Amino acid sequence: MNIFLTGATGYIGQALVRQLRGRGWSVTTLVREPSGAAAQWLTGMGCRLVRGDVTRPDGLAQAMAGADVLIHNAGVYELGSDRALRVRMQAANVQGTDHVLAAAHSAGVPRSVYVSTVWALGPSGTGQADESHPHDGRYRTPYERSKVEAHQVSLRWRERGLPLAIAMPNAVIGANDHSVWGYFLRLYLLGWLPPMAWARRSVYGLVDVEALASGIALMAERAPMGEDYLFCGPPQSVGAVFDHWGRHPGGWKRRLWMPAWFMRLQFMSMEPLQRMLGLPAFMSRETVDASSVHLNYSAAKAQRELGWQHPGAAAMWDRVITEERALMQDRHGFLAKLRHQAVASLEASQPGPSTPPAARVGPRAEQALGRRR
Repeated sequence: MNIFLTGATGYIGQALVRQLRGRGWSVTTLVREPSGAAAQWLTGMGCRLVRGDVTRPDGLAQAMAGADVLIHNAGVYELGSDRALRVRMQAANVQGTDHVLAAAHSAGVPRSVYVSTVWALGPSGTGQADESHPHDGRYRTPYERSKVEAHQVSLRWRERGLPLAIAMPNAVIGANDHSVWGYFLRLYLLGWLPPMAWARRSVYGLVDVEALASGIALMAERAPMGEDYLFCGPPQSVGAVFDHWGRHPGGWKRRLWMPAWFMRLQFMSMEPLQRMLGLPAFMSRETVDASSVHLNYSAAKAQRELGWQHPGAAAMWDRVITEERALMQDRHGFLAKLRHQAVASLEASQPGPSTPPAARVGPRAEQALGRRR
């Protein structure tokens, strides 16, 4: 099967590449900079690279010609965004989705999968919701707004005749996670996570990135076009997540559960400082707002119709923490250990003559990551 993949250099994209190439499928990836470290990793994985940008429609249809399946995964995610990032987020998530799906329609690609998000459906409320849940029209973050608008764009292209199925993952976690969950987990493992927390009872269906990639691959292979699928792990409250972390060595085990308004005030002044340090503003007012609602969605449809499976919460966190700790040990300095890396293996030892630098991993990470290859 020939796959055309956008967003391959990103966090979910790299997991997708491992899944797609592991199935023996041919993968062509759209990349902005073919000489970058993540693009070199894609080359090492056997992908074909095409230079392009989802925000620029020229050449997209020609690049997709001959593809059996389009997987549109490209997008910008960040909480605590500044004005420039909000503009980039809108361009990539909304206009980019329009450009890519228009190109697939023009090229006559027979199957397309768009990676949306549960945020396109909004907070679930106190009960568990499914794919039919309507968004309430309120936006907690610019990211949510951009993904709701992008989701509506995808539905319009489906109405125009594009054969399209939509994946809606819950909050995605894993080793080298670039989301707020990843940053807070690394702070905990470094012993620097403050004892204060909030939203103890908010329930999420956090989804393992490797399981998500498997689900998207299943959609590419067998999902009926015109269908939507949620990908969620078992429901976990924020308090339960901290309990899982507490089974491993790290920072404070006990939490002082504070009201959301108090944490918003605390984080307000910290947002510019984090950006000055070259970090995303993961401790932000947007983070508090986004985590103060329930995202308790069910993946029963994906399990029933696609045969998708997800590990239990304890097993998921045990694996993620083991791999995260191994990756952090191969880096030096607090900020280097805390930051998400463009490729998990950038701090590797010198590669051999036939191995791209980004395709190699350090000795500790090799042991932890070997199970995923």
